[in-house]
Amino acid sequence: MSRDLRQYAKQTNVRLFIGFLFLLFIIGDGLVYVFFGTEAAISGLVCIFAGLFPLVLIWLLLIIIDWIAKRADSQ
Repeated sequence: MSRDLRQYAKQTNVRLFIGFLFLLFIIGDGLVYVFFGTEAAISGLVCIFAGLFPLVLIWLLLIIIDWIAKRADSQ
């Protein structure tokens, strides 16, 4: 039985990222809501999104670079 280790690594990375987002939004901002209220939770969400924005831009840039490299390799 042969396993595709790249697919397994990709699946593991996706699961880790989903867990990270769960911890960040549900646990993190949920605790801010419980202890400090709605206004603080909304401010926390704004800060989380502002902090994730550069990471999302870098991720999209890497996806575009990967697409360009695969397309150039096939030609």
